[in-house]
Amino acid sequence: MNIIKKIGLTALAGSLVATSVFAGEMSVTGSAGINLAGQEKSSTGNGFSSGDSINFAGSSELDNGWTITAKMELDGGAQATTTQLYDDRSIGIDMGDSGTLTFHGHGGSSALGAVDDVMPTAYGATWDVLGASKQTGATAELSALTSGSSENMWVYNNSAVVDGISFTASYTPSGAAEAESSVDIALAYTGYEGLTLGYANGEDNAVAGTGSFDSNTMYAKYAYGSVTVGYQASEVEGNNATNTDEATYYGMSYALSDSLSIAYGESTIDLGSSVTDQDTSNISFSYTTGGMTFAGAMIDQENSGGSAAAVNDRKGYAIDLSFAF
Repeated sequence: MNIIKKIGLTALAGSLVATSVFAGEMSVTGSAGINLAGQEKSSTGNGFSSGDSINFAGSSELDNGWTITAKMELDGGAQATTTQLYDDRSIGIDMGDSGTLTFHGHGGSSALGAVDDVMPTAYGATWDVLGASKQTGATAELSALTSGSSENMWVYNNSAVVDGISFTASYTPSGAAEAESSVDIALAYTGYEGLTLGYANGEDNAVAGTGSFDSNTMYAKYAYGSVTVGYQASEVEGNNATNTDEATYYGMSYALSDSLSIAYGESTIDLGSSVTDQDTSNISFSYTTGGMTFAGAMIDQENSGGSAAAVNDRKGYAIDLSFAF
């Protein structure tokens, strides 16, 4: 459990609102971890690595009851350079029953991207463990089929319109990552105890001149006692059969106790440009006590990237010890 340091801030507004008083709150949370990973048919050198992250969040309530929240992550991760060590950044406007509108400067997911693989697991998705292979003839593995995303995205979410149904919409602007803008929508139903049904639709317009890639996914998960099972099917449809890909995922997790969980999952990705499917299986575990989590997974993948070459049949593992504070 995170130990959150909260700093209450109270101040008088400027001259235009001299009679108003606003109260704000700021929190700081963080995490650090040590990871050991390895895989067949790859020369990645030292398998040890570490990760750390500090998250700042500040919020304030407006006179109309809306809450504004700004978040920023300090992390030597995706965007790190010698002069920039910031990762996820967002500004959210919680409008109560009217929903929440969030501007993601970096690190946001489209409505479909947020649910592109939601199968039960104890440590990552089926394809998470393996990294790039450096062997001659190796093909990059495929991750979940998804839609486009970029910097400076807008995401709207509302779960108050209809009881048991949440609605999410996102706008991905054109720019360096996307040649054209796109809109995603997603629906999720949780009105029956233990059951989650979801559907999402979006686009990927990353490459100019190839036409829009239409993406969709649908999934079902059911939790009964200590067991959760799930199934998901996705498709990315291009302008011809070669550019149309399909994927299926399923998983099952079992909570042996409040602290220990194990899971098994499989995924199959069928590329329109290949006669060979990428098949992946994953066994994972997670043990949590206080602010410490010890987790890991073993993965077996055949035909990475849809290639039948022997170099693309790989196994790998990852073990992670992390601490939250």
